Amino acid sequence: MNGDVSHQKRALRAELRERRRTMPSTERDHSTTAITANLEKLTTELGVDYLAAYLSTPDEPSTRAFLSWACDRGIRVLLPVSRQDGLLDWAPYDGEEEALDDLGMPAPTSELLGPIAINDVDLILVPAATVDRTGMRMGWGRGYFDKTLGSMEGCPPVYAVIFDDELVDSVPSEVHDQRVDGVVTPSGITQF
Repeated sequence: MNGDVSHQKRALRAELRERRRTMPSTERDHSTTAITANLEKLTTELGVDYLAAYLSTPDEPSTRAFLSWACDRGIRVLLPVSRQDGLLDWAPYDGEEEALDDLGMPAPTSELLGPIAINDVDLILVPAATVDRTGMRMGWGRGYFDKTLGSMEGCPPVYAVIFDDELVDSVPSEVHDQRVDGVVTPSGITQF
């Protein structure tokens, strides 16, 4: 069964990756504007002072305009830095310098604070390939965020940032997969 789920996930990830890669730029621009507004709304409604998020890659729903907005408002921002051992370090972000981490993901160049730095944040934003209507998140297969979220004792709200068509009825899942509390899409904020 486990190999079956793993095969389903691989096929679905490939399909979603291709759909993102071929999204028309006008649709991507509209999505960025709408997602930014919805992230600002969520952060404001939750009264967030300290946030864990991530720097989006070119094919992901963009978090960059939102992160600039957060930094401009004095919200403290932590971003992940991938480690070879499958854990995430966290580093403060000020909207300025970034480089690629060990896995080629965009990351801040500031001082690394270690995996437990995330324990103090008010909100966690995570990337996802797709999320189902129960909050089950399917990531891109490396398990970094599943490990992080699974190890937290008092986890704040966790929201995945995805495109509208990536909120689906069900996703293949395994025992280590972690649910999210909601999603932010271009069309709105959904809580589970």
